[in-house]
Amino acid sequence: MRLTFLGTGTSQGVPVITCPCSVCHSDDPRDRRLRTSALVTTDGGANILIDIGPDFRQQMLTHGVSHLDAILITHAHRDHVAGIDDIRPFNYTQGRAMEMFMNAEAAHALRRDYHYIFATHQYPGLPEANLHVVDAPFVAAGETVVPIRALHKDLPVLGFRIGPLAYVTDANHIDDAELEKLKGVRVLVINALRQAKHFSHYCLPEALEIIHRVQPQRAFLTHASHEMGLHAQVQPTLPDGVALAYDGLSVEIH
Repeated sequence: MRLTFLGTGTSQGVPVITCPCSVCHSDDPRDRRLRTSALVTTDGGANILIDIGPDFRQQMLTHGVSHLDAILITHAHRDHVAGIDDIRPFNYTQGRAMEMFMNAEAAHALRRDYHYIFATHQYPGLPEANLHVVDAPFVAAGETVVPIRALHKDLPVLGFRIGPLAYVTDANHIDDAELEKLKGVRVLVINALRQAKHFSHYCLPEALEIIHRVQPQRAFLTHASHEMGLHAQVQPTLPDGVALAYDGLSVEIH
């Protein structure tokens, strides 16, 4: 299995428009962050996308993705779903609707906000997607996926475990019972917005505490804002086995 970080930034991305800070003006490509998304490529060659934000088109072209077998949605905030219109080329080339998996709250929001896609009488050429509401282990692209329930302030969101990999973003609370579902993973991806505490995302110390409790072999921090600091300065401060992810990072998971 291979995990590719397509985007590791927040809703505004990095650099932030108009921001004068050193991170937003860094020459280090690791400090340039598109909106958060990741691609899981299985041993069988299936591509499973986690979140489809506003940079989706750019991310697919940058990484030369020629097929998508399923999309997992953590929640329906715009920075995680605003690229849904651009599934159309995959609909055309693959000859089918896209299979998308999410919780009930996200499905409701997508049907409301993108009503033109899910209307009974569709306009020709619109994106085609089948929405699957999940609350228990399910199969996507031939892989068993375990949903991990979490909270993004008071919004229910999902993380996902696919065998040895677990991916959780935009969370600031995970119940003990859900944390148990993460035990035994070799790679854990967890959001860490910034150094200081935040009302709806894990900050760096909180993310490190989750990593300590889960005890993966390796952990990667994603959904980082410009307030996290420069990659070159933050990375040396992290514990062994923990890395601040960056756009384009590819991780082989055995």
